[in-house]
Amino acid sequence: MPPTRVLIALLFAIQLVSMGAMEMSGPFWPVYLRGLTTSDTLFSVASIAVYVGPMLGILLTSAFWGRIGDRYGHKLMMIRALAGLTLTQLGLAFFSDIWAVLILRFLQGACAGYIAPAQAYGVSIEVPSRRARLFALLQISTNVGSLLGAVLGGLILDHATFFWINLSASALCAMCTVIAALTLPDVPPAKKTVAASTGVAWRGSALLPLLAVMGLLLMARMLPQTSFSLYVSAVFNVSNAVVGLCYGLMALGFIVSATAWARYFEGRTQMDSLRRITYVTLGCIALTALAGITRNPMVFVLCYFVWGMLLGATTPVLMALISNTANSSNQGHVLGIAQGTAQFASIAGIALGGLLNHVYGLALTYFFVCVAYGLAVIAILALRYRRVVT
Repeated sequence: MPPTRVLIALLFAIQLVSMGAMEMSGPFWPVYLRGLTTSDTLFSVASIAVYVGPMLGILLTSAFWGRIGDRYGHKLMMIRALAGLTLTQLGLAFFSDIWAVLILRFLQGACAGYIAPAQAYGVSIEVPSRRARLFALLQISTNVGSLLGAVLGGLILDHATFFWINLSASALCAMCTVIAALTLPDVPPAKKTVAASTGVAWRGSALLPLLAVMGLLLMARMLPQTSFSLYVSAVFNVSNAVVGLCYGLMALGFIVSATAWARYFEGRTQMDSLRRITYVTLGCIALTALAGITRNPMVFVLCYFVWGMLLGATTPVLMALISNTANSSNQGHVLGIAQGTAQFASIAGIALGGLLNHVYGLALTYFFVCVAYGLAVIAILALRYRRVVT
């Protein structure tokens, strides 16, 4: 078997390319869907469903695919997911019926769901003390892929049609499928112990509270999603380029900080990690409060960059803590549940943010983000207190 460092680099590259391929079409679905229907109502519904559909598919199937991976191997599930991305992107290239597009997008999440098996495969080859760094690297690959994919998709759309975006994405995913099949070694499924054979141990473990904390943090992050461009344009009266800069700087902040945070948390106990995540979350409250009250666009941009840096200490570290609560033979199932939780939290954040924006307007956008982070702090403190008294 090649050195672990080489295998992690391969996982990083495969995830970067495949997730970048998916994001080539990401920003441009509303543009494409607008040309498929003359109904404003159908267009509005489809514009939401085209993004929520894959999330819902992952939410409903990730735990199932994770359990299959625990039984038959996570490499097989990675290949299955990449093949699913290849076929659904190929279908999206050739189907121009709006309902067919929405069905294929749902199937893309339900049949693919690549991130969870990639994480489980990485866990099977990496030592437990470096799991936070593993999850950070894989999430960095997703963020870098998203940024590069969106740029490449825009370049294609400037010179060709939406068909070529999806066809190119299908070709890239097919390439990743072949590379994963030929270069990544098979890792036999871990043998189930008597305790693990009964499934995931929920009672008495920190798994459910950790999932709740991660879900609240992700929901808080997603609350401004639907109103972000409207808020920035209305409050600061800046160009679309500045709006895009703000949005991209959060991802950039995560990219530059995540591995440093992972090294910082390595070797720490669960209680110590949770204590430090509490401080990070309080920092997020302070930053989002400042973002909500400032009327200086440069201060807002800086807030988003530093906010992204703080986010590098949340999801990857929490995923490592969640992984460490599970037996080695249940990693796929637990990480599948975690991925489903992340999708549910994202959907809830997007939907709740849109609802709150509709009812209360743009002005209170970041006040609600602060409230959500406050709930996350309460959940972390409750988990820390629970661990102390038990």
